[in-house]
Amino acid sequence: MPGTVGRVPTPAGPVPGARSAHGTVSAILGHPWAGTALGPPETWDPAVRAVVDLVLSSPVPMALAYGEEFVLLYNDGYAELIGNRHPAAIGRPAAEVFADVWRLPGVGDVMERTYRRGESFLEKEALLPIDRRYARGVEQPVFTRGYSPVRDSRGRVVGVLTVAAQTTQVTNHLQSLSDFAAALAGTLTLDDVARVTLRYALDSFDADRVSFAVDEGGGWRAVRRVRGELLDEADERLPPLWRRVAPDSTAPLVVTARSGVPIFTPDGQPMRDHAVDRHDQKVRALATVPLRSAVVRGALAVGYHVAHPWSAAERALLAASAELVGQAAERARRFETQHGTAQLLQRSMLPEHLPDLPRLRIAARYDPGVDGNAAGGDFYDAFVLPDGGLGIVLGDVAGHDVQAAARMGQVRAALRALALADPRPDAVLTGLDRLVASLGAEAGTHELFVTVVFGVVDPDGRSITLASAGHPGPLIRRCPLGGEPVAEYPALPTGPPLGLGGRPRTSTVRFAPGDTLLLFSDGVVERRRQSLSVGLARLAEAVAEADSGDPRALCAVASAAVEGVTEDDVAVLAVEHALRPSRSVSMEVPAEPTAPSRVRHWMTGQLTEWQVPEGVIGAAVLCTSELTTNALLHAGTAARVEIDLSTERLLVSVSDSGTRGTVTRAQTDTLSSRGRGLGLIEQLSDAWGTDPTVRGSTVWFEILLPTD
Repeated sequence: MPGTVGRVPTPAGPVPGARSAHGTVSAILGHPWAGTALGPPETWDPAVRAVVDLVLSSPVPMALAYGEEFVLLYNDGYAELIGNRHPAAIGRPAAEVFADVWRLPGVGDVMERTYRRGESFLEKEALLPIDRRYARGVEQPVFTRGYSPVRDSRGRVVGVLTVAAQTTQVTNHLQSLSDFAAALAGTLTLDDVARVTLRYALDSFDADRVSFAVDEGGGWRAVRRVRGELLDEADERLPPLWRRVAPDSTAPLVVTARSGVPIFTPDGQPMRDHAVDRHDQKVRALATVPLRSAVVRGALAVGYHVAHPWSAAERALLAASAELVGQAAERARRFETQHGTAQLLQRSMLPEHLPDLPRLRIAARYDPGVDGNAAGGDFYDAFVLPDGGLGIVLGDVAGHDVQAAARMGQVRAALRALALADPRPDAVLTGLDRLVASLGAEAGTHELFVTVVFGVVDPDGRSITLASAGHPGPLIRRCPLGGEPVAEYPALPTGPPLGLGGRPRTSTVRFAPGDTLLLFSDGVVERRRQSLSVGLARLAEAVAEADSGDPRALCAVASAAVEGVTEDDVAVLAVEHALRPSRSVSMEVPAEPTAPSRVRHWMTGQLTEWQVPEGVIGAAVLCTSELTTNALLHAGTAARVEIDLSTERLLVSVSDSGTRGTVTRAQTDTLSSRGRGLGLIEQLSDAWGTDPTVRGSTVWFEILLPTD
C-alpha cells in the first residue's frame, strides 16, 4: 500500500511537519479530539495511546474505532482504502461515515460483535464494501481483514482495531494457476504443453524470460520465450522452436531437470556460461524448478533482468506450476507414444509412394478423425496394371481401432491381388465381397462394414471405368477449352457394402486431358446436423473454384471444403490427366547449416534452365528456402525438396522424416513454419498445404505460371 509512515512520537500534541501522501498523520494529530469520545490526547489511556502509535506507524492499512460510537482514527494506508471519505471520516462515528453500507453483512455487524463479545474475527479474501471507487465490471482489490478488540489499562474493551491486508496478487496468482491447469488439460502433445506453459509463466510471473526443458532420449530439448518477443496469432498455433541440449550440460535448467533440485538465484549472472544471445546474458535473477513427474524429466525456469528476491509464496507457486506442467507433459508423452504407434500402423498400410506417370499425376491425403489417437479404417491405393492402365481405389472399413486397421490392410492387399489378375472393377469388387463375407464369418459377426469405390483408367487415359460398393461416387473437375472449370458427379450405380452378396455394376466415364478425378471418404462431406447433399454440393463448388486441377492442391481443397468438425477419417485420392507431361526433379537436403543456401543455388539453376519466368523463380526460391529451414529446425533430420513443373503451374514440396510437430490435426492443418514463413507462403503462392506421411510431414506450395 502507498503512504508508508515512519514511527511517530506518542501523540501528546501536534507533531510539526508530520506528512504523508494523504496528510493523514497531520490530520489525525491536529484533529480536535476533545469533542469526541476519545477526549484530548493528553488524557488518553496508555494502552489506547500505544494502539494509536501502532496505527499511525504501520504501513498496513489500520483503523481504530473507539467507544460505543466507533469514532474513527486511522493511518495513511486506511485513508487510501476509503478514498474520498477521507479526511472527513477522522473523528466521526463509523456508522455515519459508512452509512450507505453499515448494515451490509461484514461491515457494522462484525464491528458490533467484536466490541460486544471481545472476540477477534478474521475475514478472508473479500472485497471491501466501503470502497466506492470501482465501477461495476471493474476488477476490485481483494483483502483479508482482521478485527481485534482494543482494551484499556484495566482490561475493558474500548474499541475495535481493524487491519486490512490486500491479497489481490495472491488471489490473482491462484486464479491464474486455475486457468493454467484448465489450459494444460486441453493439451495433447509436448508442443502444446510448451506453448501453454511459456505463455502462462511469462504473464503470471511478469518475467523477462521463461524456458522449459524435457528429456529426449540421451539428451534434452529446451524452448524459451522472452518478453517483447514479436509473436502473432500464427506463431501461437505453430510448433515452438526447440533447441537440443547436451545431456551433461551444466546450464541451471538442465541441472535442475537432471537432479530434481530447484535452484533460486536472486542476483548474479546465472546464465553467463550458457547464454545463447543477449536475452540470456541480461538475466540476473533466475529460478529453476523440476517438473516432478515419474515419466518425464524436465524443468521450468523463470528469469528477470533485475535482482529479484524469491519469496516463499513465489517459490510455492512455481513448484505448483511445475507440478501441473509435469502432469501435462506425462500425459503428452503417453499420447505421443500411443499416437505414433497407431499412426505408424495406419500409414504403414497405405502406399508410401504413388505411381509416377508421364500424363497422369496422382496425389492423396489422409487425416485421422476423432483425436488422431487411434488407427482408422480409411484407405487408398493407386497402382499400374499389367496392360498399362492405372488402378485407383478408396475405401472405408468401419471402426477406429487396431482391428479396423488390420482388416483395412487385408482388404487393400486382396483388392490389389484381384485387380492384377482381372482388373475389371465389377470382378474385383465381387471377389472382395466374398473375402469380406469370409472375414465376417470367421470373426462371428455380421457387422463388418466395408465400402469401396474402385476404378481403372484405361492405358490411353481417355476414360475411367468405375464400380462402387456402398461408397460415395467420385467427383470430376473438367476444364473445357476457353471455359470455366466445372465439377460434376458422374452417374455411378452404388451397390451394397461388401460382404452382403451384392452384384456391383460398372460405369465408364470420359476422362479428357485437363480433367481431375477425386475419390473421397464420407468424412470429407458428412457433418452432424447437415444433410449429405449439402456437403456434396459444397465439395463440388470448392473443387470447381480451385485455381488449378493439380491433384495435391485439390486434395487440400477437398479436405477443407465442408465447414465443421468431423470425427471420421478424411481420405482423398486425386488423379489429373495432364495436358502435357510435367518435368520433375528432386534434391536430398542434409541436416546442415549450409543446406538452405545449397537448395537456393540448386533451385535457381534448375528453374532458370527450364526457362521459368524470373518473378516465379524469385518467389519459389524464397518460399522453398523458408520451408527447408523450417524442416531442418523442427525435424532435425535430412529433408527432400521436389520440383514439378507443368504448363500451368510450379509445384514445390519439402518433406522431412521427423515425427514431432505433426501429431495433431491442428498442427497438420497449418504450415509448420514461423509467422514470417507462413505470411510469406500465403503471399507468394497460389495454394499451399501440409500432408502427413508415413514418417514426418510434407509442406508444399503451388505457383500458377503466367499465361501469354
